[in-house]
Amino acid sequence: MRKTFLTIAMACCGIAAHAQLADTTAVALDNVVVTGTRNATDVRHLPMTISVVGRDKLTENQRINVLPTLAEQVPGLFVTSRSMMGYGVSGGAAGGINLRGVASGSGQLLVLIDGHPQYQGLFGHSISDSYQSLMAERVEVLRGPASVLYGSNALGGVINIVTRGMKRDGVHTHINLGAGSWGTFQTEASNQVRSGKFSSTVAAQYSRTDNHRPRMGFEQYGGYIKLGYDINDHWNVFADADITHFNSSYPGPVTTPKYEADQWITRGVVTAAVENHYARTSGRLSVYHNFGRHKVNDGYDEGKSPQKSLFRSNDALTGISWYQSVNLFEGNRITAGVDYQHIYGRAYYTSRETGEETPPSPSTTRQHLNEIAGYVDFRQDILPWLTIDAGLRLDHHSVAGTEWIPQGGLVVRPVSNGELKAMVSKGFRNPTMKDMFLYKPANEELEPERMMSYELSWKHRVLDSRLTYGINLFLIKADNIIQTVAMKNINTGKLLNKGIEAELSYRINNNWSVNTNHSYLHMNNPVVAAPQYKGYLGINWNCCKWSATAGLQQICGLYTAVGDNETKETFTLLNATVGYQMLKCLGLWVKGENLLAQKYEVIKGYPMPRATFMAGVNITL
Repeated sequence: MRKTFLTIAMACCGIAAHAQLADTTAVALDNVVVTGTRNATDVRHLPMTISVVGRDKLTENQRINVLPTLAEQVPGLFVTSRSMMGYGVSGGAAGGINLRGVASGSGQLLVLIDGHPQYQGLFGHSISDSYQSLMAERVEVLRGPASVLYGSNALGGVINIVTRGMKRDGVHTHINLGAGSWGTFQTEASNQVRSGKFSSTVAAQYSRTDNHRPRMGFEQYGGYIKLGYDINDHWNVFADADITHFNSSYPGPVTTPKYEADQWITRGVVTAAVENHYARTSGRLSVYHNFGRHKVNDGYDEGKSPQKSLFRSNDALTGISWYQSVNLFEGNRITAGVDYQHIYGRAYYTSRETGEETPPSPSTTRQHLNEIAGYVDFRQDILPWLTIDAGLRLDHHSVAGTEWIPQGGLVVRPVSNGELKAMVSKGFRNPTMKDMFLYKPANEELEPERMMSYELSWKHRVLDSRLTYGINLFLIKADNIIQTVAMKNINTGKLLNKGIEAELSYRINNNWSVNTNHSYLHMNNPVVAAPQYKGYLGINWNCCKWSATAGLQQICGLYTAVGDNETKETFTLLNATVGYQMLKCLGLWVKGENLLAQKYEVIKGYPMPRATFMAGVNITL
């Protein structure tokens, strides 16, 4: 089946190439990214592999969360799911992000919002339901360690959500409404204003669904606000806030259903920053605060007694980040920065009858951790066709100690619009409060997890940049991975993954475009939610008032359980969306997912829904 999928994908690309010969009127713009270097930089001069998914792509399938689209568009990236909508937390949760066999569930993959880390203070992992499309201008995914710039948790890579802003004077309002299978409803409204030096973005979202199994309801409220002011041509300030609250139910595996397994989760972040932009230097000083409030009923098995207490946790991460990037001479760029984080939280239980509080066992002996780091990254164009890059970070954790993190790479441009890149980088993850202080396996003597990554890549733009293709080879080796052995957390785990990734995008003409990506992963020690092969073929069409997009995704060898009970899944998904612009301000859309009605599981014991449908309207004012 994998060979068949590859054949179809390559055939479509061949047809696209033939069609391109007749129409080369449009020229694609080069990608400018901020994730691999902090300041805006042409990605062709960076040695790391960065995928960019813009707002048009994030919203074309009317999704309220950015992760499903990233799983299609970024080779090597996979996201677990269990239902039509909602990832949830605690037992049976989905939304685990896996990149090249390195997972976010254990805090080894870092999600950023405008370069600021997003994870729980106690458990150290991301909350996937909070990454909503309403705030995203684009998403940049750096595949491979990014710890030199972003520190702990960037062990396997980073996903950086770059937030929206209004760049031209005027007012823009957008409303999206949709409803569909299993009582699913979603709505999103946003308003953007630009008046001289002042700009604002305000957005709100509500969604809910019963999902396809009993006791699997999901309801979510979200909001985002961003205010900016340009002091002069060189200085500007902005502040933004994002908050998400959701109620989610967990039905348990189909073989052992759960009752009363409910979650009430609130996550948010507030940021204030001042930026400077000059001809030879630019930088930012920012302060951010992540906060979370969690209440979880772990539920009970059929025939058992309900839980007598609820798990609760309050956690937060307050940080200060400064960096300045300077161009000292022709072809040079030096970026230096300092990061400080104060990580804290509290976990406890409350009686459902009396509300009396009791701590976890054992009780939290520390509730506060501090981390401070300094870093420098040096990049130099040696020749018109050669760029070198080297970086170093010194990171000190108040319990785990001090860690040195180096990286180095080079970019060779042997032909016009083509780059050969080589990269060696180290990633690390400091142990979390849970690892060190909570529950019986806790161990205060844990060391950081460490990983080395080696990557070689080629990317080329041809036919007036309307055809872009790339291929990556990578090898990652990790040790000191924290595992629980004999009821104690210790640094014992190892990881050796290698693979290949390929991608191609083609704008055939003004009406047709096609993109495809493929990844193959070999793991010496398989992990859950890491497919051996992932392939995607997407086709976009628009003409007059009509638009359509279709995506075919093939997953082979997806591990849903490892060890003695190892199980793997293979399946093919077909999704499609059709839109019609009835009026200048009113558009209609309809979409279907899993149109082949595949029977499959991403999480063991949680069958995914067969074909689902939604329809809605877009209103633009």
